[in-house]
Amino acid sequence: MSDLLKALADLAQTTNVWIYLIIFFGELIRVSVSTLRNVLINRGIRLVGSLIAVLEITLWLVITGSVLSSFQSDPWKMLVYAAAFALGNYIGSWLDEKLAFGLSNVQIVVSDMEEAARLTQVIRDNGYGVTTLDVQGINENKRYMMMLILRRKSLGAMLGIISATASGAVVTVSDVKMQKGAYLRGSPARMAAPALKKEELENAMDQNLENSIKTGGNDENPH
Repeated sequence: MSDLLKALADLAQTTNVWIYLIIFFGELIRVSVSTLRNVLINRGIRLVGSLIAVLEITLWLVITGSVLSSFQSDPWKMLVYAAAFALGNYIGSWLDEKLAFGLSNVQIVVSDMEEAARLTQVIRDNGYGVTTLDVQGINENKRYMMMLILRRKSLGAMLGIISATASGAVVTVSDVKMQKGAYLRGSPARMAAPALKKEELENAMDQNLENSIKTGGNDENPH
């Protein structure tokens, strides 16, 4: 390990093109994964975020150390480092959009009841769960709100459905840090739920029938 660190220190003192490439791509990767790590932890995916932190801090120690050791004598290293830092933030946010971890909460408000009913049906026909509410807008005008939770990967498709069905709808989207219950499209637990409820209902009906028979057989006429 000491030999590796010495080799890195010697490389950091050089001014050939390889050290600039190492600084640039090393910092680019570090900042990209750092942005991704923050997103994962904020969305509750702590284990993956913690594993990424190991790679991030290792790269930071190596790259930053190589820049700080000689940036006064070689200011190009500082400029390369700054450029990689800026580009890394952009790539990190782009990766977040492409990977689309976590859940989103979508709220849709329309003013027409028929349009709300049509949009609700289209959303459900596409396999999403949606909750509908009657709300009031300015001057107490009646409005119709739809609320749903979905995976961020499905957000683009949902916005397309809304735009095609109710182009004048007011749409707001927010991130969901934690979700308990509710319906998610394609959720195995949700798809298994109806069978479980049916079985519980049948058991409850059988139990009630048995209790009724026992009670009927043991009842005495008070008169």
